[in-house]
Amino acid sequence: MTELLLIRHGETDWNRRQCFQGHLDVPLNERGLAQAERLGARLAAERIDALVVSDLMRTRQTAAPLAGQTKLVPSYTPTLREQAFGILEGLSFEDIRVQHPAEFALWAKHEPDYALPGGAESRTLFHRRVIGALQQLATQHSGQRLAVVTHGGVLDMVWRTAKGLSLHGARECAIPNTGINRVQLKDGGGFEILGWADDEHVRDLAG
Repeated sequence: MTELLLIRHGETDWNRRQCFQGHLDVPLNERGLAQAERLGARLAAERIDALVVSDLMRTRQTAAPLAGQTKLVPSYTPTLREQAFGILEGLSFEDIRVQHPAEFALWAKHEPDYALPGGAESRTLFHRRVIGALQQLATQHSGQRLAVVTHGGVLDMVWRTAKGLSLHGARECAIPNTGINRVQLKDGGGFEILGWADDEHVRDLAG
């Protein structure tokens, strides 16, 4: 079996403003950079065999201190990016309600097969991409422990898969910035959650 330490990137200013980030390349803010340093220190003593990172700036910056602590060379991949949100990327919820009310109303139904205009992914396609990428990593690194720095939407797909939940509906699990989520991938391709949303290393940072 393969163990994954799935980690959401550190905080960005767009997180604070509740903007859709999607595939846009947004950097960490000052708090996010501090969270990344804490993450690296937290995991420095753990055995980690490989470090796999979404290729967007916010995940690359989050992974950098961990790479320095472990001396691992990160492997960057677009397959673990956040879901693509098309015309909503870069906009806050309030912006969207004004500029794209019809599209927002459809998106808010959380229908798995609905894809926003502008090159977005449906949740169904996003789920297929993410779960396929993680299962491939498990095959390539069978029996190892991997740290994977990725995005909130990716973690939501893993949670739903492990819990046998539908892709329909709003997110139900907590996904804090730089939280550590321990997941075991079984030989048959199934997911088992060993620990979730562990952000003890950053709880005392000013919000």
